[in-house]
Amino acid sequence: MEATVGSLGLPAVLDLPAGPVRGGLVVLHGSHADQRSYFLYAHLARLLPPAGVAVLRYDRRPRVDGHDVPLADQAEDAAAALAEMRRHVGAVPVGIWGFSQGAWAAAVTATRDPVDFLVLVGCSGVSPAAQMRYGTAEQLRRHGYGPADVAELARLREVAEGFLRGDVPRSVAQAELDTAVRRPWFPLAFLPDELPGTPGTWADMDFDPAPVLARLTCPVLLCYGQTDAWTPIEASLAVWRREARDAELTVARLAGCDHAPTLGGGDDPGSVSPQYEAVLLDWLDRRLSPAG
Repeated sequence: MEATVGSLGLPAVLDLPAGPVRGGLVVLHGSHADQRSYFLYAHLARLLPPAGVAVLRYDRRPRVDGHDVPLADQAEDAAAALAEMRRHVGAVPVGIWGFSQGAWAAAVTATRDPVDFLVLVGCSGVSPAAQMRYGTAEQLRRHGYGPADVAELARLREVAEGFLRGDVPRSVAQAELDTAVRRPWFPLAFLPDELPGTPGTWADMDFDPAPVLARLTCPVLLCYGQTDAWTPIEASLAVWRREARDAELTVARLAGCDHAPTLGGGDDPGSVSPQYEAVLLDWLDRRLSPAG
């Protein structure tokens, strides 16, 4: 059924089970997967309702002037989506599923509007800036670039981040970019050719997940592809295990998967990992009451 979410009236779809409802799941977005039609979200809407779980997916609010949507705004919309879900499913357990950036937003939301469970895919336990430093360096390594190139990339990102924090003059940072843009690896750096005119355009770059994770008390399923090129898995798990002591953590390592829970780097429903499906269904089944 069609629905809307929040004060912006974000377009949404709520997929309900044909029979008794055992639970509900609100879907949060990866940074570059902001439409409710994205295949991982549509996959949940097909997989879970037959198991008695309602799925609400919606379009993420638009970027403003090219800036990413702040996590606080994403959490505000997620809270509205939870309210919409609860309006339809009543008192059954309701949780949040978040992919990549959406995993941060899911955790933030859960500290403001407590949920019954979280399912987080590719969830980084370090800041967005630290995660991007890790991920871009890994891109260079996997494309065959050596230590000197990786070191130059690290310096470039350090200077660019310094400008965005207001610590490095724009002229200095732009000069570094003007040199780096000629490197064959520059497309893997995920930086613009031209810096913005003023600092502060990446609002959440130094967001620290640790204090957020420390406030979680619900069961959490963490899914990581074994070869995730964008998430520092071990560093992230160290933060989770140190901080989220009041949460019940389950960690699933997905064989054959990278950042997304798909096989062979696929980006279509047919590539979704059967292991991921089985883990998700089993984990939810053990936490939701039987249908009836």
